[in-house]
Formats: sequence, structure tokens, C-alpha cells
Amino acid sequence: MNDERLITHLRHVDLAVPDYGRQLDFYTTMWGLDAETTDDGIAFLAAAGSPEQYSVRLRKAAEKRLDLIAFGAADEAGVNALAERLGRAGITLISEPDRLRTPGGGYGFRFFDLDGRTVEVSCDVAVRQHRKLEEGESVPVKLSHVVINSPNPEATVAFYERHLNFGLSDTLMHPRMGSMMWFLRTNRWHHSLAIARGPHVSLHHASFEMRGIDEYMRGTGRLLRGGVEKVWGPGRHMAGNNTFSYFLDPHGNTVEYTTELEELDEDTWHPHLYDFSDPAVSDRWGTANPMTEFVARQSFNHVDRGVFVAPPV
Repeated sequence: MNDERLITHLRHVDLAVPDYGRQLDFYTTMWGLDAETTDDGIAFLAAAGSPEQYSVRLRKAAEKRLDLIAFGAADEAGVNALAERLGRAGITLISEPDRLRTPGGGYGFRFFDLDGRTVEVSCDVAVRQHRKLEEGESVPVKLSHVVINSPNPEATVAFYERHLNFGLSDTLMHPRMGSMMWFLRTNRWHHSLAIARGPHVSLHHASFEMRGIDEYMRGTGRLLRGGVEKVWGPGRHMAGNNTFSYFLDPHGNTVEYTTELEELDEDTWHPHLYDFSDPAVSDRWGTANPMTEFVARQSFNHVDRGVFVAPPV
């Protein structure tokens, strides 16, 4: 394996939804994203503090699914090198490196991961005009991380480590069920992707970084007052040391408000194996509702049925 890390960061997550209008209203009016670019049945939603053109893309579709996870690369040479590496390994490329037609343009390509998800890697996307959030603003600064479910997580983790050079930060395990979640990073932040053991391929949750603890709690409170169904939280995880409040969007996708995700010294970091049967591992504060089987099932989500090639727009 080439040890050079060609992926630099997480860009956006793209969702297909049957009730497009209701979902768009939730992510803008309630969740706090900006409808930066919209068209007939498609919307590109930006986080106020992020230079990324968009953090979430919504697409109207007959069936709910995760369309795409997008990551950034430093330059065209990095994009080309990664595409060549994947091709040599026999991984199916959906598109060869080329100019992108999505907002902000850029240069990139798409491929299928081991579970049949569409993944995009791009560079040279135009920087969006963004701003520093003010004290008390309880809207997302950026997309923090994405967690995916896999029925064969060990193989999926190995895929991202071997072919994309993600680094393992920590693992969650249970005495009866074995290893259950792997936290993977592409930079100094504890994780931009995590892989959970699940009954089928699907989105586990998408997480959004808030300005600070006060803004995180204000956002959590706004959703509770608005009648949005809470799954778990508020609390603070041990792995990553980040806060968490999980909610369900109108189509049953789990979305999270978080803040203070841990920054690692990658030269000295050694992955931990945490036993989440210890309540302090799941929630260091002890403020969240218990992690029961019912709570865990909420993030299994619906099955992503078969391979789907996300459209280039």
C-alpha cells in the first residue's frame, strides 16, 4: 500500500428522499442549513461556517437512500494517483477523473466502495463565501463526519484503510457482540468516517459541528421544542470526546449535532479499544438516555437496495 494520504477531508453527504419538500424544509428551517443552490427536485445545502459549496445534497427520488459521500483531495495529481491506485486494485470506477459539473466545479471521479456505495474524491472546488459564526448562533458550522452501516464491517474497514489510507483512531466493542464500530480519520480530527456493524448497508448518521457547547445545547433545545424526534443525547462520547445529540429527520435518517471533536497528534496516537457496555464509554457525562436496543435500532435505517450510480448533477 502507498502510505501517502491522498484524501484530505470530508466534503458532503448526498441523500435521496421521496418527500423532497418536507425534507428540504427540515434541513433549512429546523436544522439550520442554507439552501445555496436549488433546482427542480434537487437542492445543495450549505453550512454557514464551511468553505464547502454544500454539506448536504437532497435529491427527489422514488426511494430513500444514501446517494454519495464526497471527500476532498489536495490537487489534481492526488486525484489522479488515487484513481490509478483504485483501478490497479480492480475497484470499479464509476467515472474517470474529469471536470465536475456540481456547484463550485472542480476535478474528481467516483467509484464504488466494497458495499456498493458511491464515493467521490475531488479537488479545486471553488471556495464558498462563508463566515465565522457569532456567539449564540445555533446552526451548523460544517459537516463533521458520516457513519455508515455494513453487514461485513471488518472487510469495509480494511477497504478504506488499504485502498484509501484512512487511519484507525479507535474501536468500540462489546463483550458479547465483539467489535461494533471503527472510527477512521483522514487528518488530525479523530474521525471523518466511521463504520458500524449493522444488519444491512445503509447510512447510520451524519453529524454536524456546532460553534461550541452553548450553541450545541441551544440547537438541541430548538429541535426538542420543535417536536423533532430525539434518538439519543445530549451527552459526550469517550471515543472522540465529542458531544452528541441525535435526531431523526422526516425520512428517518439519523442526524447529529456535535462539537469539540478531538484533535489528535497523529505521530503519537495509538488506537483504543473501548468497551461500550461501560455506560461511561457511550456517555462520559451520564446525561443521555440509556443506549438501549431500541435506540440502537434507530440508526440501522432502511436498506440501501443495490448499486445506484448517483447522477453527476
